[in-house]
Amino acid sequence: MKPVYIIDGARTPFLKARNAPGPFSAGDLATAAGRALLVRQPFAAEELDEVILGCASPSPDEVNIGRVVALRMGCGLKVPGWTVMRNCASGMQALDSAIANINSGRSQLVLAGGVDALSHAPLLYSEKMVLWFAQMAQAKTAAQKAALFARLKPGMSLSPVIGIMKGLTDPVVNLLMGQTAENLAHRFGISREQMDEFSVRSHQRVVAGQDAGHYAAEVVPLVGRDGKVYAADDGVRRDSSMAGLAKLKPFFDKKYGKVTPGNSSQITDGGVWLVLASEEAVQRHRLQPIGRIVDSQWAGLDPAQMGLGPVHAATPILQRHDLGLNDLDAWEINEAFAAQVIGCLEAWKDAAYCKEQLGLDAPLGELDESKLNVDGGAVALGHPVGASGARIVLHLLQVLRRTGGRRGIATICIGGGQGGAMLVETV
Repeated sequence: MKPVYIIDGARTPFLKARNAPGPFSAGDLATAAGRALLVRQPFAAEELDEVILGCASPSPDEVNIGRVVALRMGCGLKVPGWTVMRNCASGMQALDSAIANINSGRSQLVLAGGVDALSHAPLLYSEKMVLWFAQMAQAKTAAQKAALFARLKPGMSLSPVIGIMKGLTDPVVNLLMGQTAENLAHRFGISREQMDEFSVRSHQRVVAGQDAGHYAAEVVPLVGRDGKVYAADDGVRRDSSMAGLAKLKPFFDKKYGKVTPGNSSQITDGGVWLVLASEEAVQRHRLQPIGRIVDSQWAGLDPAQMGLGPVHAATPILQRHDLGLNDLDAWEINEAFAAQVIGCLEAWKDAAYCKEQLGLDAPLGELDESKLNVDGGAVALGHPVGASGARIVLHLLQVLRRTGGRRGIATICIGGGQGGAMLVETV
């Protein structure tokens, strides 16, 4: 693999969905972050070879949101823009697609990232209601229309399908993502208290990171149409506590469950971009890289156990580079659910799992949690599905540079039973 350098990166604040469409569309978020990032580069936006954007839920009028945003950012008519979708890892897939094109020689300088505005996920009509609309469109007389209105029942029009719930349900195993987290809690004997403790720590670490300015280098403020400034991630709870989380009821399994809204990632809007470059582009534009992507890996597993995807994706990278879990200076494991991250840590310690599922002779051991998500994660920040895979890569590099570390892995679980991982290092 040729060197692929990360030159710079920026993201919007992650804004929590509050039961209504947020102030920014996915296109707004990606455009704002991209403009802020590009304006500080020594090259013109028109000099990019391509723009690749991961998005799990683009709006109907921005289906190829990568191209739409490329034009809005001022990249010009000749810079191709395209969109990738790998559920929770769409942003990481955008980076990997850029790596592939840089390695093949097709591109030298790429803007890649991810975005989602999940608060704008649509409400969907049932098939019966859609059929009723189709028949109404075909009705020609007042009598025909009146007959159709007489057949309209409250249940048809007043019970829309919630798009976000449908999108977060695996159609193969027919489980919500939270139910797959319940599976991991049962498999590894993870208690409600462990999940809540993990969640409180995530909030505490984000608060500490915000107060210390650890997010300042990557977050660019947004300004709404009403002039309101959104300067920071707003889902974090400074008052998060075990007592507060204990009051929340299980959401996915109301009788026996342990997974609650408080120990799950939040539904959030946000966008992230990174500038990736070949060695030739670095020299041509006199760029100053902040790091490079050394290796990447994708893995598949049972969709009902999808939260263990990081274990299956990161382990082959460790093997290829002869690394142990604690040979790395920092880890980012996206916090889809507290149970999911804890499950990954337990799987690496479990001899039977490592042998049967990973083909290892012995367990990989115990990851030093002081190296894991040191500034918190998605339980506190939120998880804009298309953006998170790119966010954890960008923030991992920021952590390494701040702490003097050299190597780290960013890894993410993916709805549908997959995992993605990237090994990065500073330069």
